[in-house]
Amino acid sequence: MKKFIIGVMFALSASLMTTTALASGDGVELEDAKVDIHNQPSLQRGAKYFVNYCMGCHSLNFSRYNRMAADLGLTEEQVAKNLIFTRDADGEIDKPGVLMKNGMSQKQFAEWFGAPPPDLSLVGRSRGSDWIYSYLKAFYLDPTRPLGVNNTVFPNAGMPHVLWELQGMQEKHCTKGEGEHATEHCELKLVKAGSMTPVEYDQTIRDITNFLTYVGEPAKLHRTTYGIFTLLFLVLFAVVAYFLKKEYWKDVH
Repeated sequence: MKKFIIGVMFALSASLMTTTALASGDGVELEDAKVDIHNQPSLQRGAKYFVNYCMGCHSLNFSRYNRMAADLGLTEEQVAKNLIFTRDADGEIDKPGVLMKNGMSQKQFAEWFGAPPPDLSLVGRSRGSDWIYSYLKAFYLDPTRPLGVNNTVFPNAGMPHVLWELQGMQEKHCTKGEGEHATEHCELKLVKAGSMTPVEYDQTIRDITNFLTYVGEPAKLHRTTYGIFTLLFLVLFAVVAYFLKKEYWKDVH
């Protein structure tokens, strides 16, 4: 029931979004996410939190569960038992080879809530890890908004703060300096604690960001290794070519 409610909240937010593309507010300084896609435990935790809190509405249409399992050091049995909650046309739990789609179709979202939520397969590449990390930390109470929250990175975002039970609730406090050209400085203060400490929540957001960064370009996990082997081959080939050249030209005067 809890996951269903979260999913409905996400879907409701889609109808309130003016665009499916996420956009950051002007002049917002993003925090450094410090992601590491080679950190398997972090990726595993990120996958768990994404499936349980985000996949009620958002899909990863370019990813398959079995590919994710192989990259994250999980077995297909572990993924099927803990991360797959959607069902096929026959009512059976989806197999690990399927795409990571949402339980509701885009047509259903459009009919019931006005517009489908954006797919997040490429958000790590289009927005960057720092944007995701900062966005998920930037929700604050705003009674003027339909869902009661706003976001400093993406002002007037239609998405609810689905991680509020983990982070708690923040308020936005702004102060303005003195003088004719004084600027306004705003900061978020935690006014209602969640189930996690701020440090724990930061790590959770970093794990989700890490996972979405990986999803945006899975080949990046292995590309560095391929590059090293390619350079080693070129070095070895250069040595062989050098001695071959000496052999061919030794009798030429």
